[in-house]
Amino acid sequence: MTILQVVKDVCSVVGVAVPTSLFASLAANRTMQEMVALANEMAQRICGDTCEWQVLKLSVVYTGNGATEAFNLPSNYKRMLLTGNVWRSTSALQPMSFYPDTDEWMARRAANWTNAWGEWTLYGGQIHIWPVMGIGVSARHAYLDKNCVTLAGGGSGDRFQADGDSFRLDERLLKLGMIWQWKAQKGSPYAEDMGTYGDALQIAMGNDSPSPIIIDRLPASRAARVAYPWTVPS
Repeated sequence: MTILQVVKDVCSVVGVAVPTSLFASLAANRTMQEMVALANEMAQRICGDTCEWQVLKLSVVYTGNGATEAFNLPSNYKRMLLTGNVWRSTSALQPMSFYPDTDEWMARRAANWTNAWGEWTLYGGQIHIWPVMGIGVSARHAYLDKNCVTLAGGGSGDRFQADGDSFRLDERLLKLGMIWQWKAQKGSPYAEDMGTYGDALQIAMGNDSPSPIIIDRLPASRAARVAYPWTVPS
């Protein structure tokens, strides 16, 4: 479903004239300007603030050259995963230690302290890895993609730009989110619409992350722990 069709459905519900095109005369149509702004905001809200959706999880590998300590983050980087680690190829059993405090990071560099499995931090739009990775050494981590829109012209982006663009997740979530937020912004009753959106969002989030298997087999999720590591008795 394209963003044009999503907006048409939203307009039909909230009592706004249904457009034939969204972007063709956008500069002269204040209502559609608001619709586009709302679609972009709601798309980012759903993709970045609610769940780490499987389709938006990506990974990156940084390769050492014996000199580089700082690496640029991917151009589509939004944030690290909440439980994400950075793994060095020389330490498969222990992830590198993260230092969120930049001052502590600087103090450790000044004192020439380091963990045997490596350390990392983020600042300046880069990931900093210490000790410097030698030739043939690499580090990898997963991250969340900021691009929640499939562009009609090819590729993906973080904003809707044309009528044929589409939302990378379930378009129904975008439609329901836009409906309740539009009503809220215009001072109309919106509690029931917000509840409908919330229910749909919770179901989608649950379907996106299947429950792990706890007994009889290894857990499907790293966050799970084996409760009964042997065959289940019959």
